[in-house]
Amino acid sequence: MNVFQNLTDFTWMSQPGAWIGLLTLVLLEVVLGIDNIVFISILSGKLKPEEQAKGRKTGMILAVIPRLVLLLMIPIVLSFEHGILPLPFADPGHAGKKLSLSVQDLVVLVGGVFLIYKATHEIHHKLEGVEEHGPTGGGKAAAFGAVMGQIMVLNIVFSLDSIVTAIGMVPKEQVLVMILAVLISTAIMAVTVNPVSRFVEKHPTVKMLALSFLLLIGTTLVIEAFHVHLPKGYVYFAMGFSVFVELLNVRASSKKKNRVVQLNEPHLSDVPGEETR
Repeated sequence: MNVFQNLTDFTWMSQPGAWIGLLTLVLLEVVLGIDNIVFISILSGKLKPEEQAKGRKTGMILAVIPRLVLLLMIPIVLSFEHGILPLPFADPGHAGKKLSLSVQDLVVLVGGVFLIYKATHEIHHKLEGVEEHGPTGGGKAAAFGAVMGQIMVLNIVFSLDSIVTAIGMVPKEQVLVMILAVLISTAIMAVTVNPVSRFVEKHPTVKMLALSFLLLIGTTLVIEAFHVHLPKGYVYFAMGFSVFVELLNVRASSKKKNRVVQLNEPHLSDVPGEETR
């Protein structure tokens, strides 16, 4: 049974396990899509004000198209896992074997390096005080096509990671379940991308934190390209805890804006050996 025949197979609807797999996959896709939302939010903020909403919308469309195309090419995606570039190093993921990078590894490696470069470049602009692009920085707004091109490059990497996760969670015969999970998770991300973008642009420290997340994710991708497994739970827990702390900081700064905390001086009677006169 080929992929296109699987699209017309609705027998999974009578299987409780398939519905559980669909729900689980939707949740996983949303979690995996957080970095995608952050990247789209930051890059769309560099566009002209009248183009930002269109940029975020187009970015989400560019996020779903590669996922659907890869789902319809599952046999090809599975072949991406075969090594094509042997290296003279031991494989951390397979004891006793030499490291050999596959097409999937190379795509993840290139995406990770690009993400590290992009995040570092943006952080440099922030820290060095270089005039930023975009409406809020006073500089020239970025070209719409250039921003969409950058979003597309990273979407391919994120899509490959997303589809590999889907194939591992759901039997590859249930392509329709994977497609539904991708569409539902993308719809959820499309609803949240605008509020996230506005929040990131409104709070500079949150934007810096988001760029740090992209740097972390890029480093993780590079490491995983060389078959060093990093449990994503640890990465997302660190990100979640950082967001929690930052939200506390934002709330505290909004309540105590420009307020200086002063410490009370001790009374002389409270200091040993001193008495009030």
